[in-house]
Amino acid sequence: MAREAVTAETAERRYIRRAMRMPMLEADHEHSLAVRWKEGQDEDALHELTGAYMRLVIAMAGRFKAYGLPLGDLIQEGSVGLMQAAARFEPDRAVRFSTYASWWVRAAMQDYVLRNWSIVRTGTTAAGKSLFFNLRRLRARLGDMEGRLTPEARAAIAIELGVEEEDVEAMASRLSASDRSLNAPITAGADDAHQDFLLDEAPDPEAAAVETLDGQARADAVARALTVLSPRELIIVRARRLSDEPRTLESLGEEMGVSKERVRQVEHGALEKLRRALQSEFSPAALAGLVG
Repeated sequence: MAREAVTAETAERRYIRRAMRMPMLEADHEHSLAVRWKEGQDEDALHELTGAYMRLVIAMAGRFKAYGLPLGDLIQEGSVGLMQAAARFEPDRAVRFSTYASWWVRAAMQDYVLRNWSIVRTGTTAAGKSLFFNLRRLRARLGDMEGRLTPEARAAIAIELGVEEEDVEAMASRLSASDRSLNAPITAGADDAHQDFLLDEAPDPEAAAVETLDGQARADAVARALTVLSPRELIIVRARRLSDEPRTLESLGEEMGVSKERVRQVEHGALEKLRRALQSEFSPAALAGLVG
């Protein structure tokens, strides 16, 4: 395994040295290569064009290396961005390919960093991404790199980046904490892991069984109580109290040919019947929840 790692590192260094020795392109020749690729899908032109700017990818990867990710992976992601730039580049525009490609290379590396810096996805919005990649730089400029952000630094950074102060504080806390495995021991040599102290908020089997039985008992009691209602009262109670989309008094009144006030009166009387029928089986609080 160690030999494989050394071999990979050697190959990476050779690749970087070879890329850095590639000649720079004159503007006219670069334009010619871009036209050949754009109009004729000339792969030789594409390889020469992108190969000349691998130094751009390598230089940018060096700036992102501070996030603790492998340099080789950053270069690969940047290469993808370089290819995307080549696919979209318009040779007739008055801009050098390196200027256009820089955005695509940087975007590819930023997305890679955000996906892999932590197992928890960070910077999922434009504001979050801006905070992630600029917070350390702005803290260093303000001379506030130790501990929690001061209120003054938090406000200054929020204004600089156009974000809320709460977002600045949340990102600062996120960047100051590293991922930790739940299987890792609490302390060196300890038998207990962090996961051993996680609280399970779900009900235990006994509580779940009691809840199920109680729910069935309530349903049976309500079903028995409904038998004391007249057909019209039952229709109104079902439409007003037992439906996922309760009917209005007015719509029921129109359907039954009575006023909405009469529907309200019938509903009130039906609920009183249900209360009396259920009083012997439920506490006042539970009864209020059923027919309140």
